[in-house]
Amino acid sequence: MQITQTVVRTEYDWVRERAPVVVPLVNETRSRLGEQFGVDVSSVSVEEYDDCIEAVFADGDRAVNVAALTRLLRTLDVDDDYPGFVVDELLGRELAAMIAGDQPLRLLAEATFHVADVHTHGREGDAAGADDLDAALAAGTQTRIPGWPWREGASPFAVE
Repeated sequence: MQITQTVVRTEYDWVRERAPVVVPLVNETRSRLGEQFGVDVSSVSVEEYDDCIEAVFADGDRAVNVAALTRLLRTLDVDDDYPGFVVDELLGRELAAMIAGDQPLRLLAEATFHVADVHTHGREGDAAGADDLDAALAAGTQTRIPGWPWREGASPFAVE
């Protein structure tokens, strides 16, 4: 696989066009996690998703890696899926983390990937990595986009 500026642009467009599938998954994931942790978390709009993806791809160094992982997951398939289970999970978790940003968001996105992945299933005939790709996009963007109470305001642990 060769990644060029054209490929990065193609993957950027594909990820943005995926909003009708990913945004509901983002909101379902936020709802599940909010219930689990007993907090209200705001929903994400298509516009917020688009802004998030735009910011991710505006960072050229991040964009080339996100594009490569996206393309890999879009095309990854393994006979009977199970032998490829580890690699699509690994790539999905890494993509979610890369979209989310730096620590601690990176680690939170990796954990959230597994929550989203359990509730994401591809359609008959999809590549094995397709559902992991949707879960990764949902986990990464939901982590990066504000809306969680603990992200509202300054950390009480900052040293002045």
